[in-house]
Amino acid sequence: MLEKAEKQRRAGSGQQRAAGYMPGFGNDFETESLPGALPQGQNSPQKCNYGLYAEQLSGSPFTAPRGTNERSWLYRIRPSVRHTGRFRRVDYPHWKTAPHVGEHSLALGQLRWSPLPAPSEALDFLQGIRTMTTAGDALTQAGMAAHAYAFNADMVDDYFFNADGELLIVPETGAIQVFTELGRMDVEPSEICLIPRGMMFKVTRLGEEKVWRGYICENYGAKFTLPDRGPIGANCLANPRDFKTPVAAYEDEETPCRVQVKWCGSFHMVEIGHSPLDVVAWHGNYAPYKYDLKTFSPVGAILFDHPDPSIFTVLTAPSGEEGTANVDFVIFPPRWLVAEHTFRPPWYHRNIMSEFMGLIYGRYDAKEEGFVPGGMSLHNMMLAHGPDFSGFEKASNGELKPVKLDNTMAFMFETRFPQQLTTFAAELDTLQDDYMDCWSGLERKFDGTPGIK
Repeated sequence: MLEKAEKQRRAGSGQQRAAGYMPGFGNDFETESLPGALPQGQNSPQKCNYGLYAEQLSGSPFTAPRGTNERSWLYRIRPSVRHTGRFRRVDYPHWKTAPHVGEHSLALGQLRWSPLPAPSEALDFLQGIRTMTTAGDALTQAGMAAHAYAFNADMVDDYFFNADGELLIVPETGAIQVFTELGRMDVEPSEICLIPRGMMFKVTRLGEEKVWRGYICENYGAKFTLPDRGPIGANCLANPRDFKTPVAAYEDEETPCRVQVKWCGSFHMVEIGHSPLDVVAWHGNYAPYKYDLKTFSPVGAILFDHPDPSIFTVLTAPSGEEGTANVDFVIFPPRWLVAEHTFRPPWYHRNIMSEFMGLIYGRYDAKEEGFVPGGMSLHNMMLAHGPDFSGFEKASNGELKPVKLDNTMAFMFETRFPQQLTTFAAELDTLQDDYMDCWSGLERKFDGTPGIK
């Protein structure tokens, strides 16, 4: 098993490789690994070239409006009905699904964690997932879960698909290869990738690290899309051309394999005799993609005051209420700070939305210490939060000259639903019991006299 894993890592045994990506967000793509594998002029010919099977994968109801209708046609070695069989239940005790309320005694409050520890045993990507919070209800396709992961082994002859939602993966340390039915994505820290609901994949390691670690947003609701720019207009923020969808690639493996599925919060596994990543060609708009966060073009205040953090939204998953997201994926990237007569870090606030934050690299400008790469924080709905004492003093007394906020990349999973803490998160050794102390120095400055003090 280990010999085969290393062989696949280095040479890609049994894999038909194709290099490159196709640019664009929500495009209708077409790609083939073998010439002539993709039918022209129709979706389902009587006989497909190379003896392939035609199959449609739908990410929306058939009757969804054209602008939101999602489907791809796949031309594969075997139809997906041959990639399943008699399932049996399996267990991933650390992966929880909403509605879920952890059985713990931790009281309500603002919370922060140091990074997940490196695993002490061999764990692959699935085995390394730890749910921190859940929100909403996967059975009604509303809400999300925030996970952290830490793993040190490849998925070998193991494949997975999630029927409960799409997976937004945010690596923090260690590059990964995500091999999906529709192609491969190499994803490094500062990049993200998205795997659509129901799409089969496996994850392997790239490079040499002690641990591969990061974050996952499991979105139960409407799929992530680009936010409307409103008065910003046609450009900036996340530009569609910077999203990359993989070209077709497939495995032709005739060896024992295992397919696992997450369905309504439970896990099931079936053993088959071949790789299910056997799509030789495909066309459509239901597809995985990756995105380099460094290509995000921020906009902001260029005179005074601090704009709402919504201007840093990369992706949004809408809800039934206009302007209120099921989930927003927001980043805080490198940028210039130039506002005059303004407190420049995020202001103190309470929010009807619930915020799960992580740090990919560098330092977050609202926290001088304690919030480190790989760390996490949770500020649930209507719980006050904002800069720590050191950050407040520095921003209040510093010279307001143009400053480049550099070498930083924080992010936020923000949802309209309260985020319920799992038992794992509540009892995690890296929970910072002294997090609340970061505001203890914010003492009364009011003296009843006019003017700025």
